[in-house]
Amino acid sequence: MTEKTIITEDNNNQQVNQNNNSVTSTIAHLVWLIAMIIVVLLGIRFFFVLFGANPANGFVNFIYSVSYPFARPFFGIFAYKINYGIARLEVASLVAIAIYIIAAFIISRLLTLNHNQSTV
Repeated sequence: MTEKTIITEDNNNQQVNQNNNSVTSTIAHLVWLIAMIIVVLLGIRFFFVLFGANPANGFVNFIYSVSYPFARPFFGIFAYKINYGIARLEVASLVAIAIYIIAAFIISRLLTLNHNQSTV
């Protein structure tokens, strides 16, 4: 006996929904990956600024340069003057970390919103 696979319209819809869920889930994971890379860079920046890391050091300069575009939009929230090499608390980096985590959560949640709905 041979088995024949009959694909009905409902099965096709379920397969399409599963494929769409897989794609959106992958995109949601990608959003979280990018957000976590940004958060790690900002976290390292925060500790370097907090302890007054020497900007003449190559790695420190690299972190300052790469993380600057992500922290810059938040500099105006609090009085901020760039003085690398002087130990101080850079609150803008902490605000940026919080905002990027919240944004990643909202975006990934919107992408996966219909995953829990069952198809009938």
